[in-house]
Amino acid sequence: MSENALTSCRAFVFDAYGTLFDVGSAVDRFKETIGDEADRLSSIWRQKQLEYTWLRSLMGDFTDFWNVTGDALDYAMAATGKKDPALRAKLMETYLSLDTFPEVVETLKTLKSQGHRLAILSNGAKHMLISAAKASGILSLFDQIICVDDIKTYKPHPDVYQLAVDQLELTPAEISFQSSNGWDIAGAGHFGFRTAWINRTQQPTERLSHSADVVLKGLDELLPLVAQPEKA
Repeated sequence: MSENALTSCRAFVFDAYGTLFDVGSAVDRFKETIGDEADRLSSIWRQKQLEYTWLRSLMGDFTDFWNVTGDALDYAMAATGKKDPALRAKLMETYLSLDTFPEVVETLKTLKSQGHRLAILSNGAKHMLISAAKASGILSLFDQIICVDDIKTYKPHPDVYQLAVDQLELTPAEISFQSSNGWDIAGAGHFGFRTAWINRTQQPTERLSHSADVVLKGLDELLPLVAQPEKA
């Protein structure tokens, strides 16, 4: 896809978990306590967190992302033989202040200083997103924090992407959507967004109907592709 694919976009909308916030940082802070199973626990926790959003959407059995995250952690702890309520509480609390990836803050500040509209569009519960963004110092950079709580379904359902269209009052083609999740990029592209896949770990392309307009190794690689808004 042409590198000019994003130059006509009027807003930049970001997935949160795995894109702005490093979901692995929760377990990383307690690796010494968890021991040899830390990486496995982290991997299972994330996989089950995603699976439960998809399954609950299909079942029509919504609960918010905080509860989904807790359920996924319970599964991961059971799978790794960890029976430690105090550790569970600490891991959940840490999810409210996850680390950002190294390039995130400066990239967002640059986009904002150039006059671009920025938003988060996430499966996360609103209080989770606000807490994590505030803890990392990026909350004030966003025009909108958009979550799924009101419509009670999860990405990649088209109704979720429609939330950004409605709240930003733009057409899908005027929105550039950034995500580290290939399945999310496929859903956003199917909906009609321009898409930038932040593929930090060099994952293969998902075998779904839509692929990314651009594939980047980090959010900072977005900056050369973005046209600065014309000054009035």
